[in-house]
Amino acid sequence: MAVPVSQMWTVATYVLRQKLAGRKRYPFVLMLEPLFRCNLACAGCGKIQYPAHILKKQLTPEECFRAVDECGAPMVSIPGGEPLMHPQIDEIVAGLVARRKYIYLCTNALLLKEKLHLFKPSKYLTFSVHMDGQKEHHDFSVCKEGGYELAVTGVREAVQRGFRVTTNTTLFDGADPKSVRAFFDEMMELGVEGMMLSPGYSYDKAPDQQHFLGRARTRRLFRTILSNRKQGWKFNQSVLFLEFLMGKRQYACTPWGMPTYNLFGWQKPCYLLQDGYADTFAELMAETEWAQYGTESGNPKCANCMVHSGYEASAVDQTFGSLKGLLVTIRAMAFNKHEDAEALTALDEPMTPVHAPAGLVQLAKREAAENVGA
Repeated sequence: MAVPVSQMWTVATYVLRQKLAGRKRYPFVLMLEPLFRCNLACAGCGKIQYPAHILKKQLTPEECFRAVDECGAPMVSIPGGEPLMHPQIDEIVAGLVARRKYIYLCTNALLLKEKLHLFKPSKYLTFSVHMDGQKEHHDFSVCKEGGYELAVTGVREAVQRGFRVTTNTTLFDGADPKSVRAFFDEMMELGVEGMMLSPGYSYDKAPDQQHFLGRARTRRLFRTILSNRKQGWKFNQSVLFLEFLMGKRQYACTPWGMPTYNLFGWQKPCYLLQDGYADTFAELMAETEWAQYGTESGNPKCANCMVHSGYEASAVDQTFGSLKGLLVTIRAMAFNKHEDAEALTALDEPMTPVHAPAGLVQLAKREAAENVGA
């Protein structure tokens, strides 16, 4: 099992407490963005599009701790930007470990090997390494030659030192299912704990608006990739969410399930949409017009979204929200091969590789990128 039992138990008891308290809306994961600057310029990312004076800023450890305590979610994901560029990231992580929060520190791993000495292996800390596929596809996606090899070196070193390591992969239109499946094999051979998947979502700041997936194409792509599954593959996410991506389940969005806190405050309504900010978590939950978001709302911004930040929380809520949901999840875990002759045939369909239309953009030396925050 990719997710440790202790983590599953923590989430299960947390959900039970929310249910007993009669709360209809509660967070599962806090998306904590301590900075926006990065040492990559990926075509599908909009974070680095902020002006220079914003990219120079960062949250203090105290601001991070206050947000985590205010939110109360059992898990904290630390995306960015590149969190390892934060000069006090070790203090932030140590403070969250002391609070017994399960942390997923999201990183492109370019700095991972040289920064590992700042951290101690813990069941509460996982390095979630951004990997967009096999070598050629990954390097084009992150717009950096050699990015794959640097990331693999970081992953290998972290695994050898006893850290929990997962991968985080975003799939866009044009992804080659056969290549993605081969990528799964490569990651398992590296010794990662599990893999996380999500379709790309077309949000306003992303410079590449051409290769995001619609819902029908998302289902077809993930059905082809995840059917006829190898038993050696381990996924560090809800099995029900994976079935949702394959078109086997239907969920409504849970936009409050993974709230975001960053330099501007509490982001409304979710990690990818920016419809204003709240000063406090209580204000975010009470004053956001939640009915205006999600596919069912008719909001055109949400029309094609099937991203984990909105829908995995829905799947987790089903699992731990009732005995029936738990039994459904256990059954899905036991019968997860999903034999599918049509999906097997689709693997042999000719594919034209699609890479970032912005081309291969090489950043200046890493030292220059790090100096942005000086």
